[in-house]
Amino acid sequence: MSSYKSALDWLYSTQMFGIKLGLDGITQLLRACGVLYPRARVIHVAGTNGKGSTCAFTESVARAAGYSTGLFTSPHLVRFNERIRVNGQEIPDPDAARLILKVKEIIEPWETKPTFFELVLAVAMMYFAEQEVDLIVLETGMGGRLDATNAVPKDVAVLTPIGLDHTQYLGDTLYDIAAEKAAIFAWHRPALTAPQEPEAIRAIHAAAQAMDTDYRVVSEECELPLGLHGSYQKRNAALSLAALRALPHFLASEPEIAHGLATVQWPGRFEEIAPQVLMDGAHNPPAIRVLVEAWQERFGRQKARCIYAGSADKALDEVLQLLAPIVSEWVLPPVQSPRILPPQEMAAKVRAASAAPICTPATLAEALHPLPPHTLICGSFFLLGEAKAHLHQEPDYRLTAQ
Repeated sequence: MSSYKSALDWLYSTQMFGIKLGLDGITQLLRACGVLYPRARVIHVAGTNGKGSTCAFTESVARAAGYSTGLFTSPHLVRFNERIRVNGQEIPDPDAARLILKVKEIIEPWETKPTFFELVLAVAMMYFAEQEVDLIVLETGMGGRLDATNAVPKDVAVLTPIGLDHTQYLGDTLYDIAAEKAAIFAWHRPALTAPQEPEAIRAIHAAAQAMDTDYRVVSEECELPLGLHGSYQKRNAALSLAALRALPHFLASEPEIAHGLATVQWPGRFEEIAPQVLMDGAHNPPAIRVLVEAWQERFGRQKARCIYAGSADKALDEVLQLLAPIVSEWVLPPVQSPRILPPQEMAAKVRAASAAPICTPATLAEALHPLPPHTLICGSFFLLGEAKAHLHQEPDYRLTAQ
């Protein structure tokens, strides 16, 4: 058994500890690993939708401007290494194995074990320190106030659009959720937000006052050519540029900015994986609205053969009603994750939302072959990851809860 595989086996076994919100454990872990206070500058991004794309734009532009970059995101689609990137390149297997085993050794005597997400963040921060990156871009896992990433001191805090999601952890009002996410604001440090609902802005304003910092609403759109599809990405790109410009002494020429925006890559976000075959991880109502808008911009009245799966804890009834106008046929395959609603139960929800025909293939492979034009694969990242792994014949695919 390779050291990489054995290291991942151990890391994935820690998922049994579940999600544990709070900063005490991760602070202890980062301190023990010697990376609690990074030398690099840090841009920290929270929000409900658009976090990954905003992080990707930020990293790509900084790299194009000559900065050495570290990017931490979650979840991964196919391979664990996607979560940790330096200068656009995934952490190599030997480095991932070495650092995972190093963290394992550090926590061996601890009575209270860190969670999977905390351990991955520690591995990322150690790798970024070793590589001596200039800028770290951190995507929150969930929420903000008690998310492990909030233990890392930041130079700029960024909020993408906020909606109702993870209500079992973050609260069931938009104000409560926005307050949790805006709690990434740091004392006297720049803070930026995408346009938000009034209820969310009230929470953001209160968070900024508590940290004695100003925040700016970035409402403009970026008009430069972008490497990611969909007009909504213009707003994410503008937010990322504002975040970089808020960094003290950040320098980038117009050609460097243009190159970074045009060459950015981010899988699973209105990603064209074959001619007129799109894949998107939209899984809550605000994201589905944006996805429907992007589909109609691209294809007009042409409807989609929609390969769909969703987690049982999401607002599936509303999601399906929003998605229905662009769907000509529903394909509801089985997906490995226990969080995914089984196809037959999903079919019942689809029938209540749509008159389009429904197919429930026995396997995901059957759903993916063939992939005719105007196919949309969307919903859970579990579906996207398993589909990509199958299409690319990727042997290292593993489910992850975070």
